[in-house]
Amino acid sequence: MAYEAIWMDRDPKELHKVEFDKMKKDGLDVIRTIIEKYSKEGYVSIPDDEFNRFKWAGVYQQRPNDGYFMMRIRIPSGIMTSEQARALGKIAQDYGRNLADVTTRQAIQFHWLRIEDIPDIYNRLEAVGLYSYEACGDCPRTIVGNPLAGIDPDELMDTTALVNEVNDFFVMNRDFSNLPRKYKMSISSNKYNNAHAEIQDLAFTPAVKVIDGEEVIGFHIQVGGGLSAKPYLAQPLNMFVRPEEVLKVAIGVTTIFRDHGYRAKRHRARLKFLVDDWGAEKFQEELEKLIGKMPERGEDKTAGWQAAYFDGVHSQKQESLRYIGLNVPVGRLSGDDFLELAELADQYGNGSIRTTISQNIIIPNVPAEKVDELLKHAIFNKFSPNPSRFMSRTVSCTGIEFCNLAIVETKERARKVAQYLDEHVKLDEDIRIHFVGCPNACGQKQIADIGLQGVLLKTPDGMKEAFELYVGGILGPGAQFNEKLKGKVIADSVAPALAHIANYFKENRLEDESFHAFYLRVGTAGFQEALDHFLNNAVVA
Repeated sequence: MAYEAIWMDRDPKELHKVEFDKMKKDGLDVIRTIIEKYSKEGYVSIPDDEFNRFKWAGVYQQRPNDGYFMMRIRIPSGIMTSEQARALGKIAQDYGRNLADVTTRQAIQFHWLRIEDIPDIYNRLEAVGLYSYEACGDCPRTIVGNPLAGIDPDELMDTTALVNEVNDFFVMNRDFSNLPRKYKMSISSNKYNNAHAEIQDLAFTPAVKVIDGEEVIGFHIQVGGGLSAKPYLAQPLNMFVRPEEVLKVAIGVTTIFRDHGYRAKRHRARLKFLVDDWGAEKFQEELEKLIGKMPERGEDKTAGWQAAYFDGVHSQKQESLRYIGLNVPVGRLSGDDFLELAELADQYGNGSIRTTISQNIIIPNVPAEKVDELLKHAIFNKFSPNPSRFMSRTVSCTGIEFCNLAIVETKERARKVAQYLDEHVKLDEDIRIHFVGCPNACGQKQIADIGLQGVLLKTPDGMKEAFELYVGGILGPGAQFNEKLKGKVIADSVAPALAHIANYFKENRLEDESFHAFYLRVGTAGFQEALDHFLNNAVVA
């Protein structure tokens, strides 16, 4: 390591056993081992203690751990070219059983990969400027950002170059490849918080400040956000960051996490715990020791939160161009779909495709006069720019189908539940519904209007999959996590249970009242009463 690893001087009792494994072999070293050894000798040649390091290669064992892997591909800000989309589509076709998922960090995730396939996948990715390296592991993960960067009428500046600069600095940088735990950043200048700042370890959000008589566009920062079993909202620091200082600040915050973050307990190793213990003021003092004194905060330009949804045809800042937001149900598509979308992006746009935190896709830069012709293509029946209400606002993690941490099935269940709700509930208001299969919350259940977390429930007929329900999550001004309702809903009854709750909202809301405003008015008590009524009267399958 090029840096002085001062955390290694701690009492060994303060280090989790994983930290000793990382001292013996840096996670990045596994990439070469995969290419030169395991891919040639096969799955049986991989020692058990190597699988955790595979995360640094962007690779996880796929349930049920019988020789297949998941892989995540970094897509900074969700912006890719048609050439890159074609490469992803071909990889899915050739190695991933024609399956791919858009994740809640704008990444692309493959399944069904064999260890023998990975070197060729790496070569194909590298040929188009894509990587899976450090998409997982105790390191800086994929940087999320504004998928509309450069075309957004609601952005203060185009953040594409900044995201790429920060991404390029950290990827494969051994000074920062051994952090206490995973580390997530966002950079966006969109005023509707479409990079979900409050749940990031480090977030840059739009701001302006008058300096020397001139208004300067820049950023405010928040630190210490994160979800999982114990969620925290990020805390704002009292500083204004010019665009040219973004990388400096990112390095400083990451250095503090690396050197002072907790390494004794894996469940308490995220940056959010250090920030919570230190407080924002002390954290800023330590940061400014590294990067120098920074100007105080300016004027916050975050105006609200649209949950990173972009359905439909919209005007760009380029007057004659449009972007089209497509709904990808629960983020799942095929390699064939990727190839077709890439072709359409070339034919009607400028060869760009973009992914969103809401697990959807955008085709930008379409001349206004070509929009109607583009939308005649059959693929838009599958990925509609005008989707049904519930399907368009349902998010899901991978679930037990592929993930070793999940305890229930989520992906297909979420799709079926959304379909049921669209058939049985008529609403003129969106309700955001997020499914997660375990407490790690990859499906970001805490920020949903209705979040569902999978559990196992003991019944007279044995253990069954079930869900706990949470209501009232939101980000942006007034951000708060949702709150848990008492009771568990058998998985087979989730669809009618949610229909009952949606109809409770429909029948008792005020005119034009949003779901969150309704929640603030009636509280968890109102929703608890609705859920109790369902549970006491439901016929459980």
